[in-house]
Amino acid sequence: MKNQVSVEEWVKRFRAIGLDDAAMEKWHRLFEQENPDGHQSFLEWLGLPEEKIKSIRARYA
Repeated sequence: MKNQVSVEEWVKRFRAIGLDDAAMEKWHRLFEQENPDGHQSFLEWLGLPEEKIKSIRARYA
């Protein structure tokens, strides 16, 4: 996949639809629990470094 949207752009979109920090955390947790491989791919697509991805996934596992 190609890096087309930054993390900041995703956060801006989430906020535009009314998600606060708690809702975004819930979204990550649900994504990680229901589709860990998809969550990994999404985080890679965003262009996050491996250590950041590990940190995010551990936080929501």
